[in-house]
Order: sequence, then structure tokens, then C-alpha cells
Amino acid sequence: MRYLPLSAEDRAAMLAAIGAGSVDDLFRDIPAEVRAGGTFKLPCHQDEMAVERAFHAFAWRNLSPACAPTFLGAGAYRHHIPAAVDALIQRGEFLTSYTPYQPEISQGTLQALFEFQTQVCLLTGMEVSNASMYDAATACAEAVLMAARVTRRKAALISGAVHPHYADVILTQTGHTDIACERLSPDPLGIEDLMGRIDEGLACVVVQTPSFFGRLADFTALSAQCRAHGVLLVVAVPEPVSLGALMPPGEMGADIVAVDGSSLGMPLSFGGPGVGLFATREKYVRNMPGRLVGETLDVDGRRGWVLTLSTREQHIRREKATSNICTNSGLCALAFSIHVALLGDAGFAKLAAVNHAAACALARKVGAVKGVKVVTPAFFNEFAVMLPKPAAAVVEALAERGILGGVPVSRFYPMFPEMENLLLLSATELNTDAEMSVLAKALTEVLK
Repeated sequence: MRYLPLSAEDRAAMLAAIGAGSVDDLFRDIPAEVRAGGTFKLPCHQDEMAVERAFHAFAWRNLSPACAPTFLGAGAYRHHIPAAVDALIQRGEFLTSYTPYQPEISQGTLQALFEFQTQVCLLTGMEVSNASMYDAATACAEAVLMAARVTRRKAALISGAVHPHYADVILTQTGHTDIACERLSPDPLGIEDLMGRIDEGLACVVVQTPSFFGRLADFTALSAQCRAHGVLLVVAVPEPVSLGALMPPGEMGADIVAVDGSSLGMPLSFGGPGVGLFATREKYVRNMPGRLVGETLDVDGRRGWVLTLSTREQHIRREKATSNICTNSGLCALAFSIHVALLGDAGFAKLAAVNHAAACALARKVGAVKGVKVVTPAFFNEFAVMLPKPAAAVVEALAERGILGGVPVSRFYPMFPEMENLLLLSATELNTDAEMSVLAKALTEVLK
């Protein structure tokens, strides 16, 4: 028999107990325009083989980065993953472990997370890191909430260079709080005036480097301006590999850093799962969300690890909690940590240099195509180009030729027609010179 434990009467009683008139009332905070109306046009039940055939057919409609030249970026970057990463994270003690509530039997997991935190601090130039967040978007949102707690102010400024997904999540997370967030218009040219917007009413300003449009920025002067007004500087980093070549946010004066770590140790996987890196200054550690693994000594003087700070309501009094994040991306954090450890200092810096060189080579090739203009003056491994035609149509035409030719900015900003021809292109160590030539040739044909 089908397992339907609740009768209509049961549901009515539950709704009455919480004061809801209908099941639809439970979803009232979800905008009507994004709700699915009516029923889905799905086939009736089928046998297992038929379902497999149907989904294989769906899969073949996708053009996978694994089997085509790909220049996709926009916050998700494809890198080579050493075979050792998967071999190690699939060990049973890591693959099946959950939250390390009992340190005496979770020393391996805790040590791995401790090393992860150390790596994050070294990469970002910050003093303390937590044991990971879900991704950079949620880390940015938690950073704004944390800044409001630290400064006791209720306003935040979001740069137009911040990834639109990050900004969307910040606005969603703060939408039911008393924190007022101002989101500036997209800034592909880096011309927005943040210095003139800093005042004593702000809790924080959220910026990003490389920007959503690939532009690099030094926020040293901005951080000084923020400090003069008691405003925290939140720096988002969408590509952790860039930290192998660029000045880390900590050296710029950042107060909180949110990094998307999914570039290292994890495949693209249609956008997830990922891992968010969250680092801050030690003086703010008790306002930091998530959990922190610390080093200690046992009764016999042996080195060991424990959960030093656990800041969610499951561990401490609800009113003292700084976040309701229910877990961390432990396995993804481990994959990140293993990949970074395998690279080492020299290998990480070399990987960053190779990425930048690949992007420069790509910029030269596509910039030589008639009608194409590279509009990002300083970049790491991603940049924006202006095309003489709508970028979305060009990308579709390239896909028909078996090339994943970048990401149209219009997918994120359809409300800005002046960006219709803007295209984001990315290159990593996986892009060959031959692939770049193929893209340039195909662009030439498509733009005729």
C-alpha cells in the first residue's frame, strides 16, 4: 500500500494549530511568479529500464564541459582534480562521518578541519577561519549578519561588482530582518564610487575581487575609509586559485572574507555541492557563524582537537546563537584541503600563474576577432568582452558547434539592455591553445 500517513483531517488539525488557513499559506513568502502553478506534465509511472532510457536521453541533450571546449566561468571554474582527492575522501571514515560531536572518536575529522582552517587563513591573510560554510553566497549573507552584530548597525552596502547570486542571497537572508541592504547597479567597468558612500550608518560594505566581470581591485584605500567610520569591509572571492597570485584580502585590510572554494577538489556538477570559506579577524571570533575546531592537549599531554566554538542554537542557548547554519560542507572542505595540500605553496602559486597566462592568451585570441572588444583591463582567469551581437545568441550558436563559449551577462541582468552584448569568458589550466583557436575561429564565423 502507498505510505500516506496523514489524513485530510490530520492536515486540517495541524494547519489549525499553527494558524494557517491552507497548505498554500505555508508558502506565502515565496513570490507567486516563481511558484509552479497546477500540475506538472509528467508521464505515468514506468518500469526502471524505461526511466533510465528517458533520463539518459535528457542527459544527452546537455553539452558537458567534460567532452567539449569550455570557457565557462561566472563563479564556477573547472580545474584538474588529482586522483588522490577522490581516493581519500571516499575512505569510509570520511565519507560516512557526520558532525564530530564526540571528539574522542572524531580526531581524524577534527584534525582535517583544523588543517582546512589553517589553509584558509594562510590563503586569505586572515587570523581565524571557521570549519566552512555552504558556499560563498551564504558566507556573504552570514558576513552581513555578523557585521550587524559587531557594529550594532542595521545597514549594508553591496557593490555592483559582487556576483548577483551572492547579492540575491544576502537580500534573501536579510529580507526578514531589520537590516537594510542597498545594492548598487552592476559595475563592469569599475567606476562606482564606494569611497563616497561610507558613513557611520553602515555596518559593512560588501565588495568582490576578481569582480563578477573579472576585474581585479585593491581595496586597501577602501578599508582605511571603512575603518575611519567603524564600517566592516567584507571581501568576496569567487575563485580561490586567484589567491595564489593576488594580494590576499587580509593584507588589503578586510574584516571578513568569504570565498567560494568549489574550484578546488570538486567538479562543476551542475553548480554543486560546494564549500564556502569564511575568515575574519580574531577579535570578532565570538560573532563568527558556524563552528571552529581548536587544538588542545589531553590529560596525557598529547596533541588533540576539539570543537572550540560552536555558535548555533543546537549547542548553546538560542538567544546566544550567531547563526542557524545546520551543518558544514565537511566532505567538500576535506576535498578542498586535500587538493591544496597536494599542490603545496609552490604548486598553488604555479597553478595561479598558469591560469592567468591562459586567460591572457585567450584574451589575445578573441580580442583579435573582428567586432570583439575585451572590456576588462586587469583580470585573473576571467574577463568580459563586448560583442557586436547579443551574447546569448552567440553562445547558442557556439554550442551548436560543440563549444561552451562563455556565459552571457544577460542571463544575470536581463533588466539592463546595455549588457545584452556582454560575454564572460574564462580560461584555466585545462584550456589548451588549440581550444582557444577553435573558439576564436568559431566566433569569427558566428559574428559574420
